[in-house]
Amino acid sequence: MPKKLSKFIYWTPRILSIIFICFLALFSLDIFDGNYGFWGTVLGLFMHNLPSIFLTIILIISWKYEIVGGIAFILAGLLYIVLLMQNKFEWYMLAWATQISGIAFFIGALFLIGWFKKRK
Repeated sequence: MPKKLSKFIYWTPRILSIIFICFLALFSLDIFDGNYGFWGTVLGLFMHNLPSIFLTIILIISWKYEIVGGIAFILAGLLYIVLLMQNKFEWYMLAWATQISGIAFFIGALFLIGWFKKRK
């Protein structure tokens, strides 16, 4: 495998993971619209950022062990779809779910490709 392609396969899932985690963290900023007080806002930020915290831990582990990132990001995408569909199901939610989880699936696939290439 050419060195340039090898670097691409190594860095792309890591960079996309960082961007994806930051994107998810942006959704937590809506907590500032409410009037929750200091501790309510801190608790709300923590609760809203649990997926970002979880994915950050996964990214740190998968920086070295790509198989962990591959499996975890794919499972995170599936978990998002399942949790979203648990509530009242509407068809537009399926498109919404695939947009968010599709990124996680793509990142997971890139981690798995990197792991597979490293194994060879």
